Amino acid sequence: MNLAEICDNAKKGREYALLGNYDSSIVYYQGVIQQIHKHCQSLRDPALKVKWQQVRQELTEEYEQVKGIMGTLESFKSEKPIDILAPQSEERPEDPAVWPPPTPAEHRCGKKGAGDTPGDVEHKKFDGTGHDSDLVDSLERDIVSRNPNVHWDDIADLEDAKKLLREAVVLPMWMPDFFKGIRRPWKGVLMVGPPGTGKTMLAKAVATECGTTFFNVSSSTLTSKYRGESEKLVRLLFEMARFYAPTTIFIDEIDSICGRRGTSDEHEASRRVKSELLVQMDGVGGAMDNDDPSKMVMVLAATNFPWDIDEALRRRLEKRIYIALPTAVGRVELLKINLREVELAGDVNLDLIADKIEGYSGADITNVCRDASMMAMRRRIQGLSPEEIRALSKDELQMPVTMEDFTLTLKKISKSVSAADLEKYEAWMAEFGSV
Repeated sequence: MNLAEICDNAKKGREYALLGNYDSSIVYYQGVIQQIHKHCQSLRDPALKVKWQQVRQELTEEYEQVKGIMGTLESFKSEKPIDILAPQSEERPEDPAVWPPPTPAEHRCGKKGAGDTPGDVEHKKFDGTGHDSDLVDSLERDIVSRNPNVHWDDIADLEDAKKLLREAVVLPMWMPDFFKGIRRPWKGVLMVGPPGTGKTMLAKAVATECGTTFFNVSSSTLTSKYRGESEKLVRLLFEMARFYAPTTIFIDEIDSICGRRGTSDEHEASRRVKSELLVQMDGVGGAMDNDDPSKMVMVLAATNFPWDIDEALRRRLEKRIYIALPTAVGRVELLKINLREVELAGDVNLDLIADKIEGYSGADITNVCRDASMMAMRRRIQGLSPEEIRALSKDELQMPVTMEDFTLTLKKISKSVSAADLEKYEAWMAEFGSV
């Protein structure tokens, strides 16, 4: 760590603040606080570490003061002009024949009522007091996704999965009086299936239809090179989820985070992360503890390798559903969804194409439609120079997709899921499924 650089950044942050250039000052303050934080992580001398932490605390206080000044200046720009003559009205004698001017309405921030909608609390800000501000900022920036705007109609087939997810997440928000006690909402759902079958799309549809805050978590989100920070990230994630409740936490590829414990190749750090995740999942029960679905934290998980998941996690994910390959009807629906913006020739038979792509996943079908829609363009530009290609008009490239285009595409694109893999999924579901 370059100590001279730390001193230089701190000096520049203070100078810019004195000059009134608060934006630049904030940048330098954030940088030097982050540098000192990393420097403290590498120190072994406790006394020296305490001194550096005191320096970091002083700089943090200065940083908060600069932020406060910026906030005050912004409020002057955004607020409506205030009538500076208003106090003088108290000194004027009142005329009983004249109505007094209406007092301005007050907008107080009170507790959320039963009639509030998710939109009323959309701008809540998590108070990260007691947590590393860098960890809070990273979760806010990289994970929180409000209203992903994916609806049930955007997902073809999978009617059983949609029905279960509605029952687990959406219906408790619509019928809170029913989902109480033994009927409390499911606290965890595991979606099992081959790659490309729509597990992530289902999770986003749940968040959209229910109007919840959506946390999209992966293994990179919850890992850190510093000892102990991964567990803090897990705990902070669930604290933020409870704050923004009702919340959907979607953990994609959960087998990479919470594989079986006790194996010979398991690292001690990953074991601590798994333990913290299991503890937090058992403690997420806002809806379980007080029967208030508006405070519900729902954990959705997806995996392509369910046989690698830890047994304790499998128990916490109470519903385990199989997201299978699309059926014949589902394949036709997928073709229609993917080709709704593409002009089709009169000879295109979607039912015949659906029969030919049996065994293809949803992602495979999307690739087929994408490749077929580009066939006409490839024929049109074949043999042309770059200048001639750039000179082509938009209408010349907007040619309909023919049945021959799909025939050629299917010769090039094969399915990505084998029959042996499907047998493994079906065997696991027969033993551990809970639909």
